[in-house]
Amino acid sequence: MPIYEYRCDRHGLSEITRPLGMAPKSVPCLVCGSEAKRVFSVGMIRSGSRTALFAAMDHAEKSRHEPDVVTSVPSTGVRKRTPVLPLTPALRRLPRP
Repeated sequence: MPIYEYRCDRHGLSEITRPLGMAPKSVPCLVCGSEAKRVFSVGMIRSGSRTALFAAMDHAEKSRHEPDVVTSVPSTGVRKRTPVLPLTPALRRLPRP
Protein backbone atom coordinates (compact mmCIF):
# COMPACT_ATOMS: atom_id res chain seq x y z
CA MET A 1 0.00 0.00 0.00
CA PRO A 2 1.32 3.46 -0.81
CA ILE A 3 2.14 6.04 1.82
CA TYR A 4 0.55 9.48 1.33
CA GLU A 5 1.89 12.64 2.95
CA TYR A 6 -0.27 15.39 4.43
CA ARG A 7 0.88 18.78 5.75
CA CYS A 8 -0.69 20.49 8.74
CA ASP A 9 0.06 24.23 9.11
CA ARG A 10 0.90 23.75 12.80
CA HIS A 11 2.45 20.28 13.05
CA GLY A 12 4.09 19.71 9.66
CA LEU A 13 4.11 16.46 7.70
CA SER A 14 2.31 13.27 8.61
CA GLU A 15 2.09 10.02 6.66
CA ILE A 16 -1.01 7.90 6.10
CA THR A 17 -1.25 4.52 4.38
CA ARG A 18 -4.23 4.12 2.05
CA PRO A 19 -5.07 1.85 -0.91
CA LEU A 20 -3.76 3.08 -4.25
CA GLY A 21 -5.90 5.92 -5.59
CA MET A 22 -8.04 6.18 -2.45
CA ALA A 23 -6.27 9.11 -0.75
CA PRO A 24 -8.48 12.18 -0.18
CA LYS A 25 -7.27 15.74 -0.84
CA SER A 26 -7.29 16.54 2.87
CA VAL A 27 -7.57 14.68 6.18
CA PRO A 28 -7.79 15.76 9.82
CA CYS A 29 -4.35 16.31 11.40
CA LEU A 30 -3.35 13.36 13.57
CA VAL A 31 -2.29 15.70 16.41
CA CYS A 32 -4.69 18.66 16.49
CA GLY A 33 -7.55 17.62 14.19
CA SER A 34 -7.30 20.66 11.88
CA GLU A 35 -7.25 20.23 8.09
CA ALA A 36 -4.05 18.73 6.65
CA LYS A 37 -3.71 18.99 2.87
CA ARG A 38 -2.15 16.31 0.73
CA VAL A 39 1.33 17.05 -0.66
CA PHE A 40 3.01 15.22 -3.51
CA SER A 41 6.48 13.83 -2.96
CA VAL A 42 8.97 11.63 -4.72
CA GLY A 43 8.01 7.96 -4.42
CA MET A 44 10.16 5.36 -2.59
CA ILE A 45 12.82 7.87 -1.49
CA ARG A 46 11.43 8.53 1.99
CA SER A 47 10.56 4.92 2.80
CA GLY A 48 13.70 3.28 1.38
CA SER A 49 17.06 2.91 3.03
CA ARG A 50 18.91 6.22 2.70
CA THR A 51 22.29 4.52 3.17
CA ALA A 52 21.69 2.14 0.26
CA LEU A 53 20.33 4.98 -1.89
CA PHE A 54 23.36 7.19 -1.26
CA ALA A 55 25.76 4.28 -1.84
CA ALA A 56 24.10 3.54 -5.20
CA MET A 57 24.25 7.21 -6.19
CA ASP A 58 27.94 7.45 -5.22
CA HIS A 59 28.78 4.29 -7.17
CA ALA A 60 26.92 5.57 -10.25
CA GLU A 61 28.74 8.91 -10.07
CA LYS A 62 32.14 7.23 -9.66
CA SER A 63 31.55 4.77 -12.49
CA ARG A 64 30.65 7.65 -14.80
CA HIS A 65 34.30 8.78 -14.89
CA GLU A 66 36.09 5.64 -13.66
CA PRO A 67 34.24 2.57 -14.97
CA ASP A 68 34.81 -0.73 -13.19
CA VAL A 69 37.46 -2.85 -14.93
CA VAL A 70 36.47 -6.46 -15.55
CA THR A 71 39.35 -8.92 -15.83
CA SER A 72 37.32 -12.08 -16.40
CA VAL A 73 33.82 -13.29 -17.04
CA PRO A 74 31.99 -13.91 -13.77
CA SER A 75 31.35 -17.58 -13.10
CA THR A 76 27.80 -18.81 -12.92
CA GLY A 77 28.68 -21.87 -10.89
CA VAL A 78 28.90 -25.48 -12.01
CA ARG A 79 27.63 -25.90 -15.53
CA LYS A 80 25.08 -28.67 -15.83
CA ARG A 81 24.84 -30.61 -19.05
CA THR A 82 21.44 -31.19 -20.56
CA PRO A 83 20.82 -34.92 -20.83
CA VAL A 84 20.54 -36.09 -24.43
CA LEU A 85 18.37 -39.09 -25.18
CA PRO A 86 19.76 -41.63 -27.62
CA LEU A 87 18.09 -41.72 -31.00
CA THR A 88 15.74 -44.51 -31.75
CA PRO A 89 16.97 -46.93 -34.42
CA ALA A 90 14.36 -45.66 -36.89
CA LEU A 91 15.56 -42.05 -36.56
CA ARG A 92 19.29 -42.75 -36.80
CA ARG A 93 19.19 -43.00 -40.58
CA LEU A 94 17.65 -39.51 -41.02
CA PRO A 95 20.04 -36.72 -42.02
CA ARG A 96 21.09 -34.36 -39.26
CA PRO A 97 20.87 -30.59 -39.70
